[in-house]
Amino acid sequence: MDAIHLAEMRLTVRETCIECGLCVMACPVGALREPGAHELGRPSARVGGRYDLVVVGAGPAGAMAAWRAAELGLATLLLEKRQEIGSPVRCAEGVAHEALLQFLEPDPSWISARVERAQIVALANGKVVERWQGSGGLGYVLERRVFDRVLAERAALAGAQVRVKTAVTGLLQGDGAVCGVVAEWQGQRIEIEAGLVIAADGIESRVGTWAGLNTQIALEDAMACAQYLLAGIDWDPGCLGYWIDDEIAPGGYAWVFPKGDGRANVGLGVQADQTKETPLAYLNRFVEREPALAKASPVTLVAGTVPVALPCRPLVTHGLMLVGDAARQVDPLTGGGIINAMSAGRMAAQVAAEALAGGDTTARGLMAYQEQAERILGRRLVRNYRLRERFPPARRASRDFVRLFAVAAGGK
Repeated sequence: MDAIHLAEMRLTVRETCIECGLCVMACPVGALREPGAHELGRPSARVGGRYDLVVVGAGPAGAMAAWRAAELGLATLLLEKRQEIGSPVRCAEGVAHEALLQFLEPDPSWISARVERAQIVALANGKVVERWQGSGGLGYVLERRVFDRVLAERAALAGAQVRVKTAVTGLLQGDGAVCGVVAEWQGQRIEIEAGLVIAADGIESRVGTWAGLNTQIALEDAMACAQYLLAGIDWDPGCLGYWIDDEIAPGGYAWVFPKGDGRANVGLGVQADQTKETPLAYLNRFVEREPALAKASPVTLVAGTVPVALPCRPLVTHGLMLVGDAARQVDPLTGGGIINAMSAGRMAAQVAAEALAGGDTTARGLMAYQEQAERILGRRLVRNYRLRERFPPARRASRDFVRLFAVAAGGK
């Protein structure tokens, strides 16, 4: 290591250098690189270069796609625009046990609570008209800040490169196909070539739009949400709570998801074309109304939008696939999307490996992903969307809708 020397702002390389590469690994900012380090299959410590697959967005869909792609031997780069994966949390954080087992074993480090019961209360004109209680199914309330990071770490351990605070600002395109991305990294504009791109950039999905896919969403297919983490709550720690009430959550519902130690995610979603106030105003009234919540203190507040639309179609174009919220793979009845996102990410990674191996990354070559997604996820999502249409907001405080909602919520 004495073959390289820093003299003020200049590096000098002595004749004793044997090109061992130790200086490259030791450099804290990635300013050094070995010759050829950006060749296909050998991503360097820096972001630029060429990869088999670039995944945009490190939520459950993107991280799962990068994890599976790296396991399959693809040179994979996972990009996240925020400085911390998993934050801010814009999710009630609930998943079902059996669904989660498809991907990894539950770990106490990212599970806040085990839940085995649920209750649904439906109100009309301020009066309870239907009440449902159920038990027996095991589920979890996650700690998404940790869970999402664990998925990204699994991707890194499998061989993927992961970069945070790296915003994708455009696409590289040639011959009518996506062939990489343009990103801002540490104040630099960087072009990153890729055999394929997976867009997992959430409900806004600018990447999908840039590629020519229709990712627009109508107001009636969007839920504007607000959620507190309340401390000091008086609530059964093993029970999920749902309120269907057109006065407190027009077109949507309110929820209580316990997180242990007297804490719970307490939030609601309102249909964007039905609301006359902000989601936070509705949420404050809900908390004040419920005796179990009124004395608790909010320690965090998050807000965001959840798509409750039909899945995007098509999901693929030349050189690019959509997954997760970007693809509208969210249950239209409940807004739950963690497991769907992970399923879609894994499917997309598998198809990416097959398409790259076969040398066909056109829309036709990627169509296997759309077919799988529609068969495994799409049919249920379309069914639930049609059920949501059949029960407009004014009809949801009914026995039939509560039963349908209970079935959908059980698969979160």
